Amino acid sequence: MESLKWRNWFAFISIAAAIVVVTPNFTNLTDKWWPSQKKINYGLDIQGGLHLVMGVDIPGVLAESSTRLVSSLRSEMQRENVTFTDVKAVNPSAGEFQVDVASADQKASVLGFIEKLYPTTMQVMSETDTQIMMKYFDAYLLDYKDRVLSQAIETIRNRIDEFGVAEPNISKQGEDRIIIQLPGMADAERAKQLINTAAKLEFMMVKNDKSPAELQAMITEVETAGNYKFEGMKYSEYIKRINEDLSAKLPEKTMIVFEKAAGAANMDVGRLPFLVSTDTGLGGNDLDDAFVSFDQYGAPEVSLVFNAFGANKFSDLTKNSVGQMMAVVLDKVVKSAPNINTHITGGRAVITLGGARDRQSQLDEAKMISTSLRAGALPASLEQLEERRVGPSLGADSVKKAEMAGLLGALIIFIFMVARYKAVGVISDISLALNIIIMLAMLTALGATLTLPGIAGIALTVGFAVDANVLINERIREEILKGTSFKLAVKEGYSKAATAIIDSNLTSAATAVVLLYFGTGPVRGFAVTLLIGIFTTLFANVFLSRVIVDNLMFKFGKQKLSV
Repeated sequence: MESLKWRNWFAFISIAAAIVVVTPNFTNLTDKWWPSQKKINYGLDIQGGLHLVMGVDIPGVLAESSTRLVSSLRSEMQRENVTFTDVKAVNPSAGEFQVDVASADQKASVLGFIEKLYPTTMQVMSETDTQIMMKYFDAYLLDYKDRVLSQAIETIRNRIDEFGVAEPNISKQGEDRIIIQLPGMADAERAKQLINTAAKLEFMMVKNDKSPAELQAMITEVETAGNYKFEGMKYSEYIKRINEDLSAKLPEKTMIVFEKAAGAANMDVGRLPFLVSTDTGLGGNDLDDAFVSFDQYGAPEVSLVFNAFGANKFSDLTKNSVGQMMAVVLDKVVKSAPNINTHITGGRAVITLGGARDRQSQLDEAKMISTSLRAGALPASLEQLEERRVGPSLGADSVKKAEMAGLLGALIIFIFMVARYKAVGVISDISLALNIIIMLAMLTALGATLTLPGIAGIALTVGFAVDANVLINERIREEILKGTSFKLAVKEGYSKAATAIIDSNLTSAATAVVLLYFGTGPVRGFAVTLLIGIFTTLFANVFLSRVIVDNLMFKFGKQKLSV
């Protein structure tokens, strides 16, 4: 009985939480006072919107990078006192280079320089007495192309955030294409204009004239006076408004920008204000590359490589700013604000990641910062390859038909279960209804995007759930036919059916995991709902149905239920 008590509490809390989370999907009466305000996001195929396929000019970016590398090689070899005749990119779009030398000593010096500073980046293809032919390693090229795609996706996502589109789907397709799906988007021209705008990266010194608490108080004051707030406004509009309203109270050549608070899902939930200098003059055009590296202890960090012009500016800036913080700002959003610990020369710097966090969290942050930096430093040109404007009528019509089919199917299943299994069938129907409610609640809580394939996954889940209850009920019947008491029949029925139910659901879950890992778009949507449905089936149609039966037997004294 003690076990039943705890199972009752667990079941009650789970059902109550599911109802709280799922309710906003069915009524607008809870907008103001209900604990949860999240709703299920609908995909492009349901509510319509914009579908774009963009081609990324990876060869162009690679050629630009090769050109910058030639300039860096010249300046670095001169700084290292490595003599040479000339350095040039013979095939920039393929990352191939040629270094001309005048003697064997010069050649040896150049080869030593490459081995020392570029051991994992460049390889020597051939050499003569007067020439050295080099190229990027194939592994480096593959990684570089992947990073270019990641930077393009980061740039596009920054642009799309201006619209406030819920759950935009931005993903890689092949080696040089990006699929962009914007559910509910009507202004296609504006969306394309923003997508093709390059992100702006700036390095800004953090000013200590005002503490974060003072800045927040000033911000709250002007928000109240102007009757506006961050929520509901585009970030660029909010930044412009705040700095205009506070212009008289801020030091000259400074502005306020924000960083998303650690652990916050977005800036609506938590943001930190920074007062930064606007006259640093160091930006994305001065940066050659940014990538994840590791310190002597294996901790992730972000390595920066400036071009020749940027290296001089960065050296001067760090010389006069030791002990101060430098904010890395992408589109007026602070991505990182590391301390300058020492005067940095040579055009190379490292952003260390502090905080008592696990290694994976640090690695994720390092990847995010490096991708953000590359998004500003290496803006790839995008070519629109395909555009489709999807109207919501097809999706709405499909949803209505799916709803009708689902309701009709559920009604037939409910009637069949009651006709076949009597009172135990009613318990199965209640469990099935709870299964659907909990599944919708989990989709809402996880912020998943529901698509038509996702609805198919929900329908398949209902089939799994019914199958589980049929197995249990048939086992109970078999035990009763053997002359076993009803209580023992229930115990044996659930126990013996559990193995078959778990085995069948585990194989389905394994298939769903494969679809989720290797699939894209609609396939992933189907896999997500299928995985969630498998979990809710085991919980509702096995655990909750047993809790209901046990309560009827032990709390309400039912000695037998028709089955």
